[in-house]
Amino acid sequence: MHKLIWILWIAAAFSGAAIADDEHHHEELTQDQLGTVHFPVSCTPEAQATFLKGVALLHSFWYEEAEKTFRDVEQQDPKCAMAHWGMAMSLWHQLWNHPNAATIKRASAELKAADKAKAPTERERDYIQALEAFFSNSKKADNDARARAYSAAMEKVYAKYPEDHEAAAFYALSLLGAEPDDDTTFVNRKKAGAILEKLFALEPNHPGIAHYLIHTYDKPQLAQLGLPAARRYAQIAPVAPHALHMPSHIFARLGLWQDDIQSNLASIAATRKATEMHMGGEGHQFHAMDYLVYAYMQSGREADALKVIEEVKAMPPMKDMYDMGYDPRTYALVAFPARYALEMHHWAEAAALTPNADATSGDGSITYWARSIGAARSGNAAQARSDIEHIDAIHKTLLAKKKKGPAEAVEQDRKEAAAWLDHAEGRNDAAIAALRAIAEKQEASGDESDYEIPAREMLADMLLEMKHADEALAEYKTSLKSFPNRFDSLYGAAQAAEMAGFASQATEYYATLVKTCDGGSSTRPELARAKQAVVAEK
Repeated sequence: MHKLIWILWIAAAFSGAAIADDEHHHEELTQDQLGTVHFPVSCTPEAQATFLKGVALLHSFWYEEAEKTFRDVEQQDPKCAMAHWGMAMSLWHQLWNHPNAATIKRASAELKAADKAKAPTERERDYIQALEAFFSNSKKADNDARARAYSAAMEKVYAKYPEDHEAAAFYALSLLGAEPDDDTTFVNRKKAGAILEKLFALEPNHPGIAHYLIHTYDKPQLAQLGLPAARRYAQIAPVAPHALHMPSHIFARLGLWQDDIQSNLASIAATRKATEMHMGGEGHQFHAMDYLVYAYMQSGREADALKVIEEVKAMPPMKDMYDMGYDPRTYALVAFPARYALEMHHWAEAAALTPNADATSGDGSITYWARSIGAARSGNAAQARSDIEHIDAIHKTLLAKKKKGPAEAVEQDRKEAAAWLDHAEGRNDAAIAALRAIAEKQEASGDESDYEIPAREMLADMLLEMKHADEALAEYKTSLKSFPNRFDSLYGAAQAAEMAGFASQATEYYATLVKTCDGGSSTRPELARAKQAVVAEK
């Protein structure tokens, strides 16, 4: 639901960390810590070695450190045109944010410097010109059109230099960056996957190849294909916070909660270590925490989820993210408690959530979404209606500011909340139709985030509450195909099967829930009921 908002800062870099001095430590990073890349350029040998490090950092989306590294390349060899290409690449985070005018100006200046340096090889000039296809013409063409232009240019580089694996990897990434909204065919992803799979067999230690495969397959329909890359990426670049987190995108899609937890604990630790060394990446820990809280909730470790929430509350505010005025800690303060209350079915707690004055408009909608659902499910229709009015107001504000992605996410908030209000007031046909429409749209495009509550599961919960056991069971089964091993879906499916008279199916779902929560310390009554059912069956 809020993936479009949250993804604004998904990669491992944060520019607001306080720097104690001008010294940074990226020179200490080695190939064994970042992965192996082969990208020969016509610079001095010393600059070439530093350049390779910069490219490896780019591939793991450690953009601030990459920019510092490419600046070192320029200092080592002022004539190295590709140093400026690298700095411009470091300023464009093509999978999640649209560079503003100031960033475009900075990148364009670097590309002009690259042109002025006159790269001696045609291949290097082709790389520079391909990137210019994105940063040029920014006043006439929107971000999506320029992303498509860059991808088309990189396709030519890829075709022209078939032995250049960097061209292939960057072209595959460009296909993901240029993917049309709500694409249900996955044409770009399939094309990128075909390229990357061949490279993965040849270069198992390349950070970008494994990384981009994970992004390629980060959809419920494709996630199983990404498991080999997920298992590999963290080993390739064990100090890069994003490399340690990124496998959890696949683990979460597949319901592999313990792997998910370990991935994000490692990422958070790496982020904090890098911050201590005055390296960029402090803000990344909040995205890892998001996945961590979610995984804890699904695996019977609610107490651990609460500890993370309390830890975030005790942390200082973050100043900014990528010069966008975005504080990832504020998002965490808004989203984590809302998700916890709804996942736990603590409706009164959800209804009592306090809006955060520092939240951006889109993020602020999350609180009202949770409040309205909690109120509706507590029988307080008046509050639910009032909270939905707040969501409406936020939606209108975002539309006025032409923020399409956040506006669409907020509109989904409104529709889900309105469905629960309809249900509370007896308009069940309308409520079911609304949730089913959202679920079908999510599942067709795979847009539902891997750390949110699926609309299909909400639909199943509603049907179960209405005592439509057979229908609810069918919806839980469908939801579990896209979101395996979710606590609520497993328990709901068991309850629905039991109510429908399918005792053996109920026991299977209860047993799966118990196994999923093995090792946790949950005191949830649902889990206690599942354990009783499993013991009784034996």
